[in-house]
Order: sequence, then C-alpha cells, then structure tokens
Amino acid sequence: MKIVVDAMGGDHAPEAIVAGAIEAVKEFQVTVVLVGLKDKIEAELQKYQYDQKLVEIIHAPEVVGMDEPATVSIRKKKDSSISEGLRLLKDPQYNAFISAGNTGAVVAAATIYLGMLEGVDRPAIGTVLPTLKNVAFLMDAGANTEAKPVHLLHSAHMASVYAREVLSIENPTVGLLNIGEEAGKGGTSTKETYKLMQEHVSNFTGNIEANEVYSGKCDCIICDGFVGNIVLKVSEGLMENTGKLIKREVKKNPFALLGALLLKLNLRQAKKLVDYSEYGGAPLLGVNGIVMIGHGRSSPKAIKNAIRATIREVEHKIIDRMITEVKK
Repeated sequence: MKIVVDAMGGDHAPEAIVAGAIEAVKEFQVTVVLVGLKDKIEAELQKYQYDQKLVEIIHAPEVVGMDEPATVSIRKKKDSSISEGLRLLKDPQYNAFISAGNTGAVVAAATIYLGMLEGVDRPAIGTVLPTLKNVAFLMDAGANTEAKPVHLLHSAHMASVYAREVLSIENPTVGLLNIGEEAGKGGTSTKETYKLMQEHVSNFTGNIEANEVYSGKCDCIICDGFVGNIVLKVSEGLMENTGKLIKREVKKNPFALLGALLLKLNLRQAKKLVDYSEYGGAPLLGVNGIVMIGHGRSSPKAIKNAIRATIREVEHKIIDRMITEVKK
C-alpha cells in the first residue's frame, strides 16, 4: 500500500508533514510517497532514522499557497505538490492522497484529475465530531456551498458508508441539520431534501437541530457546505476559547486551582476527545479516489492519524462500497 502525502501543504510544512509521515511509517509499516520540493523534503528526512524502502520522494516544483484561489492548482500551478500528488492516484500502485494545504485547491484538483464517482454529482467533505455517545460524522464541511437536494442525498449515502466502514458504526443513523425537528421546517430546498431522504435513506431519523450536533442523537449529520463549515468553525472557536476562559478563571482562585490540579487527568482526556489531530483529517468523498484533507495547522500527530484513517479506507475498499450504495 502506498499513501501519497503533500509535503508542502499546511502552515507547518514540510517539517510537521515529514515528521508525521515518518511516525506513520514506523507505526503502520506503510509506504509513504512525499510530494513536493525535493531538496526541502530530503533536508527534513535527514533528521530521522527510518526504513528507507518505505519512503519515496516525487519532486513537484510548485507550491499552492494557503491564501491562493482554489483554481490555481488546475490553471496556473499544474505542477504543484497538490496536482502532482492527485495525478499519481490514476496509477493503481498509489492508493490515497493526503494534504493539509489549500482546501479549495485540493477539492478543485481532485474533481478535475480524478473525476466523480458514478452516480455522484458533487464532492463533499466529511468530518468526525465527538459526541456524548461516541462520534458523529458531519457532511458537508465546506466543499459544496450551494448543494441541491439530490447532492445532500448523495452525501447521506456516502456518509453512511464511511461511518460504517471507517468509524465502525453499525447501521449508522442519518439526520438532516435544520432549524427545527418538524418535517415542515426550513426552506423549499430543505423540505425537498427531507422528502428525498425519507424515500431513499433507510436509517433516516428526521431533522436534527444545531444544539443536538454533539448529543449523539444521530451518527451522520447532513447539511450543505456553507452551513457545515460554519458549524465546524464555530465549534473550533468555542472549544479553544472555552479552554482559555476556564484557565483564566481558575487562576483567580487558589481553591479552584487546586480543584483543577485534581481534575488534570480528566481534563486531559476531555481535551483529547475534541482534539482534531486525534481524527487526522477530513475525507473528501464523491471523487473517484481516496483523498484526505488535513487541517491547515496539522501537527505531526494529525498527519500520522490522517494516514491511519486513509489506510482503513483502502482496506475497506471504500470507493467500491460507495458506488454500490449510491447505485441502490
């Protein structure tokens, strides 16, 4: 198995990317193909001891910046680490692609170079969220901001397959993110989506409100990319600032500080549950290839876990299973 990794993608590239790749090589015994500026990749690799048979380098002379337009990867920088890495997936010896770089550029390039799965019109990004029961899989987190009802139906089918095969959730339930639980809530498009899911999604449980996203009410939460990205960013901001607020208030009171010390292990475990690096990345589903998008701030740990998740996708033949599910 060969996992292609964009060595130049992310705020801490190539240092964090190479470090995470080496951790994955050692832990999972998988071959990692690092794509990017060869001299910089080689300079980072010199810091580590590893099985050199399990690491390959493919030179890509261009890098897509995090703030550049999404279309740059397919119009102006066709030899970027993103484009070159995705084109490799046309060769069966390469099994998956991971990038913590420009999300829009990855989505655009994956759509053009890999094409769409049979029966799927638009790609969507899924993301794993912690809940009071286990985890939930939210989709779309930002790939398709103007989704039609049929696109959300496709997302529901793909999310179900991912939750079952990769997250090991038996018979995952599906909910439609809406402003109320009642079937008649929402705009015309949302109501039409509700009807489609009633007819074509076996484990559809109805609407789910935003305040129930982390409750564990359902396993797969479906929405368009505009709404999903806002949910994700608000959640990240809330988690980060809540932690800062607690620290600030605890320092004001010696007794509170003592209590915090006693709860340190529990607080560490709670933090782990909401740490994006534990889940690695967000799968781009709908394209004809396994693509994982990492957070721009990805640490070595996040990259290693992204590789772990893609390995599971490959082992469970996720692409074939999604095609079968959508055809049904």
